[in-house]
Order: sequence, then structure tokens, then C-alpha cells
Amino acid sequence: MPVTNSILRYPGGKSQLSNYVSYLIKLNGTSKIYIEPFAGGFGIALNLLFSNQVEKVVMNDYDPSIFAVWNAVLNDTSHIVDFIDNVNVTIDEWNRQKEIYQATKSDPFSIKNACATLFLNRTNVSGIIKGGPIGGKSQNGKYRLDCRFNKKDLKKKILRIAEQKDRIILNNLDAKEFIQTKIPQYSPESTFIFFDPPYYNQGKNLYMSFPNKDEHKYLAKSIVSMSNYKWITTYDAEDEIFRLYNPYVKSFKYSLRYSANQKKIAEEYLFASNVTKIDSFDKVKLIKV
Repeated sequence: MPVTNSILRYPGGKSQLSNYVSYLIKLNGTSKIYIEPFAGGFGIALNLLFSNQVEKVVMNDYDPSIFAVWNAVLNDTSHIVDFIDNVNVTIDEWNRQKEIYQATKSDPFSIKNACATLFLNRTNVSGIIKGGPIGGKSQNGKYRLDCRFNKKDLKKKILRIAEQKDRIILNNLDAKEFIQTKIPQYSPESTFIFFDPPYYNQGKNLYMSFPNKDEHKYLAKSIVSMSNYKWITTYDAEDEIFRLYNPYVKSFKYSLRYSANQKKIAEEYLFASNVTKIDSFDKVKLIKV
């Protein structure tokens, strides 16, 4: 199992693309600002921060619960650390935290939402919030509920991330609004953007907040419009997605290994703006389409 700097287990998380994104940032000379409009587990950005490959990261997530976790890590650190210290990782507590999550999930600034989301993420199968508990409610599975809830490790990660607070700009906006209002504040010459939207077909099964098919279309128009920025976006290999991007930008396929529910190697699209220098590197072998 790969080790990441993130405290969240994220379905389809792209931490394994860290080396590739780092390579592209160097190739394009954009080491000042790194932006993730769909931050999710925030793995790549954290790797870039901790290795000092970028000066600052700008993260955004529209999901109130995911935002709540990162807001708590940065702005209410002691509270979320105390929660980890004192919570009992049991099925009774899982049921209690699920109820808390349902009651608070729409509040991006709720510390209860943050704690419940983190608890469910670390104790549910593949980190899927609406999934079931690891080991089942009877706890007779191969693994137990606490197998991904290493308190010492989680606290260490949280404190390390909180130390970088001054280098992290956090947003809770719809992606299209974020693209239109926030990204233009940063210079195209020194900024690199990684758009990693929820899956086109499977998003509804993996995430609590996800675009519908019309929203994917409008999102594609917004991303393509950032023609003077260096950016890449990754997507599941669906024909409709290809039609939305291919006429306007550089288009490739590549393979990536996933472990959401079952381990598999998935073929995906990778699109890049026409001003982005791009090539294969490390485990990412691009095939032009």
C-alpha cells in the first residue's frame, strides 16, 4: 500500500502521479504557484510543499465535508488532534459518527463535520463516505475497523500539514466559479494547475459531491478557456469526455493503477493546454490520441 502525506483515503486519488506532476512543473518552469481546483485528498500538493518544489499551493474543494476536514487541519488543529486522541474506533462509534455526519455534512465550517468525515473516511471501505465499515458491521471480515486509523500516524501528518499553513490557500467554491474568479489572480507564467475532476461515470458511486453530465460539459468549457495557463486534466476514458476536450487541447491516454473496491489498472485520458510542455516520464507513458 503506497504511503502518502494525506490524512484522507481518497477514491481515485492521484498521489501516484506526484513524480509526474513534479516533472511537468520543472519542465514548464512554473514552481511558484500550484493549483488544485479539485483538491480531494490533496496528496500531490502536499508532496510538492514538503519537498519545496513550489512556493505556495491553492486548493479548492466544493464538498463541504472535505473542505471541513482541511479547514480544521489548518485552522482548528488542536481540536481535530484531540478528537483523534480520544475517539474510540468501534462500531458503536462508527454509527454515532455517521449520524453526526448526516446532521452536519452541509456545513463546511463545522468541526463536528470535519471529525465525522475524517472518522468515516478512515474506517470505511476504500475511504468512501457512503460505503460500509471495514470488516462489516459484525466485524467478521479479514480486516477490522481500526486498521486504517493509526492515531499516531494521523496526528503526525496533521501537525506537519498545519506547519505549512502560511503556504496553503484554501477555498470552498464550485469549480467553475473557482476557475473564473480565483485562478486569474495568479500569473500564467509561474502557475501550474492540475484539474482532477470526479469520474464521469463512476463519480456518483464514489463521491458525495460530483458533477452531472451537463456540468461536466460546462466544466470542460471553463478548463479549455484557461488557454494561457499551463495545466493538465485527467479523466476516465469515456468517449463523451474525449469529444469535449480533444478538438481544443493536447490529448493523450495513459494507464494508472487503482484500488477503489478492487485493484485494477485503468486507462485514462490526460489533456493539456496547448502552451503546456508535456512528455512521458517515470510510470506515465503517454499515447497521443
